[in-house]
Amino acid sequence: MIAHARGEIEEMNGRGEMMLAASGEMADARVSGSRGPMIAPLPALLIEPIVRAALAEDLGNAGDLTSNAIVPAASCAETALVARQPGVIAGLDFSAAAFRLLDPAITLAVAHADGTHVRPGETIARVSGPTRAMLAGERTALNFLCHLSGIATATAAVVAAVRPFGTRVTDTRKTIPGLRAAQKYAVRAGGGSNHRFGLDDAVLIKDNHVAAAGGIGAAIARARAAIGHLVRIEVEVDTLAQLEEALAAGTDAVLLDNMSPEMLRKAVAMVGERAITEASGRITPETAPEIAATGVNLISLGWLTHSSRALDIGLDYLF
Repeated sequence: MIAHARGEIEEMNGRGEMMLAASGEMADARVSGSRGPMIAPLPALLIEPIVRAALAEDLGNAGDLTSNAIVPAASCAETALVARQPGVIAGLDFSAAAFRLLDPAITLAVAHADGTHVRPGETIARVSGPTRAMLAGERTALNFLCHLSGIATATAAVVAAVRPFGTRVTDTRKTIPGLRAAQKYAVRAGGGSNHRFGLDDAVLIKDNHVAAAGGIGAAIARARAAIGHLVRIEVEVDTLAQLEEALAAGTDAVLLDNMSPEMLRKAVAMVGERAITEASGRITPETAPEIAATGVNLISLGWLTHSSRALDIGLDYLF
C-alpha cells in the first residue's frame, strides 16, 4: 500500500497531484487518494506480506548487486510510472509498499489513482527518493502494478460492453495462489464485483456435490440445514430440468453453466424473481453483450483473474 510518514496525506503539490510519502511505520501503510472514491482499500495487513515475499524472492541473500555497485549510496532520483498502453490502473498500494519496505524516504505523487483510465504516455505517479532502493524495488513494484492494472482493464472492457443491459460482471475463485485478495481488488477497480472469496463465505453446489448428495434437492436440503441464516446457496445447473429442481428446492441463486443465449432466455423467464441468475462458461468480451441481453443478473468470468494480459507500464528515469 502507499505508505506515508504520519498516516495522512502530506500536501497537494504545485501540479495538483497528491503527495504520498513512504513510511517505516507498520501500523497503517494506506493513503487516501490512491484510488477512486468508490474503491475501498485493502488493509495493509494483507498487502505487506505479499509484497515482502516478492521482494525477498528478488533480493535473495545479497541484495541488488547491480544497483549497489553502480549507484552512490547518497544518490536520490525522481522517476515516473508511465502508461505504455491505454487502460485502468490498479495496484498502486502494492507498488508503493515495494518501495517503502526498502526505504521509507521514498515518496509517490499520484496523478492517476486506482480505478482511473490512462492513455499511453500519461504519468500515473512520480516516485522520488533514494536511487538504490528505488531501482531495487522497481521490478516488484511494476509486477504488481502491471498485473493488477491488466485485470482492471479487462474487467472495465466487459463492464462497458454489458452496461446497456444492467448486468453485473463478477470474478471467480480462479486466482493465482496467494494473490486472491489483490486480484479481486483489481476486479473492483475495473468496475466489476466479487463472487465468493473462498469456500467459507457462501455455498456453491456444483455437479460433483449433486452427484455425492444424490440429487439437487437433497444437496440443497442438507446445505440449508447446516449453514447459518446469512449464508446464501447457489446451485450450478446446465439444463432447464435441473433449473426447475433447484428452484423447487428453494435455491437463492442459480449458476447457468455453458448455456446458449436461447436457453439462457428460457432460464431467466423460468426463474423470474425467485432467484439470482448468473451466466458462466466460455464467455468472452465479444459474446458478453449477447449473454447479458438475455436478462441474467450476473456474468462470471474466470479468465479475468487467471488470464488477463498485463498492462504495459514502465518506470522512467527523470533526474
